[in-house]
Amino acid sequence: MKGPLTLLLLTISNLFMTFAWYGHLQFKKLAWFSKLGIVGVVLVSWGLAFFEYVFQVPANRLGYEGNGGPFSLFELKVIQEVITLTVFTLCAVFVFKTDKLGWNHVAGFALLVAAVYVIFRKW
Repeated sequence: MKGPLTLLLLTISNLFMTFAWYGHLQFKKLAWFSKLGIVGVVLVSWGLAFFEYVFQVPANRLGYEGNGGPFSLFELKVIQEVITLTVFTLCAVFVFKTDKLGWNHVAGFALLVAAVYVIFRKW
């Protein structure tokens, strides 16, 4: 149960991270947001990033094998990277609608899957 919960918490964390890091580039379309200066934008992003940590820290603590979870540090990191790129891609294509998914993105994701295989393989 710790494994799936870790994945869920990391996914939620990455949703907040994506909006904190890249959402402000799209939020400028909102009237109230477009009037904010850089300091205001940074503060809004920090507010979103707070919730990223609210989910990521428990996910890592729960998932880490040193705390009784199923994942090593390397495994947690590669899982987090794959989730980050998956969430970002879905947001960019379907929420922000700024990019189209190309063959090079698919090829890159295939390489990430290969990275997951190599990291999780017990040699």
